[in-house]
Amino acid sequence: MSKPESRSEPAEEPHPRPNRQPKPPSGDRRGALAGLIIAVVILGVGWWLARDLTAASKMQDCLMSGRSNCNVIEPAR
Repeated sequence: MSKPESRSEPAEEPHPRPNRQPKPPSGDRRGALAGLIIAVVILGVGWWLARDLTAASKMQDCLMSGRSNCNVIEPAR
């Protein structure tokens, strides 16, 4: 047997004013901002580490080839 359907009209709910927009939760923005800051810090550390390891690798390659003048000499300005 099937249950009889009750057809009651839902009460009208008040609609928000059209010129008022609901505020987004501030936790979502804080989390996104924290994630962005962490990503930028990790990117900066990775870039610095890559440059430092590249310089060390070039110095080791120079020394392993038997050269004695591997230091970079910058011209005076």
